[in-house]
Amino acid sequence: MSFNIMTELSSIQISLLSIVILWSIIWKGFAMWKAARNNQSAWFVALLVINTVGILEIIYISYFQKKT
Repeated sequence: MSFNIMTELSSIQISLLSIVILWSIIWKGFAMWKAARNNQSAWFVALLVINTVGILEIIYISYFQKKT
């Protein structure tokens, strides 16, 4: 019995997954850019490695980035 994920997922599920992936990429890129610009290498690595679908990224941007 072979399992084909594309036949098992509906178009709504694929659309929702695509939206979540895009959401995560946007927040991750923005947060990593901010961490790099602020020379916060520990945050940069944490944001790179930990995947929280944007939650950690939003927390970093809101509370932990260096204020100028």
